[in-house]
Amino acid sequence: MDFMCSSGLIQHQRTHTGERSYQCSHCGKNFINSSQLIVHQRTHTGVRPYQCSQCGKRFIQSSHLTEHQRSHTGEHPCHCSQCGKNFINSSQLIVHQRTHTGECPYQCSQCGMDFMCSSGLIQHQRTHTGAFIPVLPVWKEIHTFIVSDCTPANPYW
Repeated sequence: MDFMCSSGLIQHQRTHTGERSYQCSHCGKNFINSSQLIVHQRTHTGVRPYQCSQCGKRFIQSSHLTEHQRSHTGEHPCHCSQCGKNFINSSQLIVHQRTHTGECPYQCSQCGMDFMCSSGLIQHQRTHTGAFIPVLPVWKEIHTFIVSDCTPANPYW
């Protein structure tokens, strides 16, 4: 990788060393750079400096506003080369592509079950504590699921 200045290289190296020198005074969470810390601190202060000009909704990060604005325009710039589906951001595309590859990079440390996305793992982990009642906004009612293997056929696991 090439960097315009030494600070960019230093910041990149921290991703490999795990060094997180910037600490949140509210919760103690650590960050690689001051920009990440500033954005995080907005979760504590409630500051949302970026506002949608169409609906007035406010956001912590400019990138979140950009993604939100795509809901007004219908823009989906990230394209799956295998099936042609389009997505608002690259993160959604990456998770979607796992339905084609079968990759499940998130594993439950208690039972070993694999998941395509971190949110699926987090939901699943609640089943071990008994605190899990999935409410799916599409159905608007409570459903109980039997946890099965990681497959594209079951989008909730």
